[in-house]
Amino acid sequence: MSTMPESIHVHVPATTANLGSGFDAVGLALDYHDTLSFSLGQLDSDAVDVEIEGEGADTLPRDASHLVVKSFRDAARDLGMPMRELHLSARNRIPQARGMGSSAEAIVAGISAAYAFTHGGVLDRDYVFAAAAKVEGHPDNVAPAVYGGLTFSWKLEEGAEALGSQAEHASQGSESAGNNQVTGDLSAGYHTVRYPVSTDIRAYVFVPDFTLSTSDARHALPKQVPYEDAIVNVSRVGLLPASLCPAFYGDGEGAAAMQGSGLGRNQLLFCATQDALHQQYRGPLMPQSAALMECLRGRGLAAAVSGAGPCVLVLHSGDVDEELQSLAGEQLESGHWKLLPLAIDLAGVQVEQQE
Repeated sequence: MSTMPESIHVHVPATTANLGSGFDAVGLALDYHDTLSFSLGQLDSDAVDVEIEGEGADTLPRDASHLVVKSFRDAARDLGMPMRELHLSARNRIPQARGMGSSAEAIVAGISAAYAFTHGGVLDRDYVFAAAAKVEGHPDNVAPAVYGGLTFSWKLEEGAEALGSQAEHASQGSESAGNNQVTGDLSAGYHTVRYPVSTDIRAYVFVPDFTLSTSDARHALPKQVPYEDAIVNVSRVGLLPASLCPAFYGDGEGAAAMQGSGLGRNQLLFCATQDALHQQYRGPLMPQSAALMECLRGRGLAAAVSGAGPCVLVLHSGDVDEELQSLAGEQLESGHWKLLPLAIDLAGVQVEQQE
């Protein structure tokens, strides 16, 4: 039987969801991380000590109501771990309530730590994904936080289809990042497909100094959308893997055969990120973000609202930093926005133990 570690360190990436066309289904992991250290103390104690450095240091709770602590406690209970005193030290870089997956990060971090404590420092990504998606209520940010790369996620309802549980189980480790992967068995619950992302792809995230409630953003959406708008998103979301994955613009006969349209990668990215389902309805809640996105798309750049906003995401093959600095010069010079040029994270959540 594995000895329980005394402390666990967890490294979780920021994420961006939707990518324009993939509303509530698509996510991408970003090379921008929160690092959290969990240490256990006295048995049969529910005492909690929370230290926070960086984002949220002045606003996040420092007791058992902290989302990381709550996620850890709930998962630890489900995994049969005895109640123990907990010390959490969080070094936060991911902005809060801006559309970069801070709540998904917190949930994934807590569940990953609980699993690692109860399994000798080992991490089961499929377990973490299933548990975190259930807590979050939707898997679009959780999936890339767990697995890294580009993820397409969905939920199968009980009795919806007789798919059984015969799907091949694929490992989700970073060493197999070159393969498309489907998580777990096709039973009821949340599932995801992970795609690798070309190393040429860069994500540029414009981060404002104002926030937007995810609840408010969701309440802004209509109950029904025009049929034509649904068709727009269905036709565009299918382009995301082609525009982001290495095989579609790599070398070799197979890659050339998959291109088809003759569009360059950035042209295809522009088309793939077009949306008609959610951004137009949320725009009035964040007019500065909507205006910036429209400005960037007007110059042919693949811009979208990151998650529910108000961050604005640009996906591009190659370096476009100088052009973005020029186009958004007024916003950046105002001091109300900053620009984060980021690579794509292909590893997902990482844990390490200390005996």
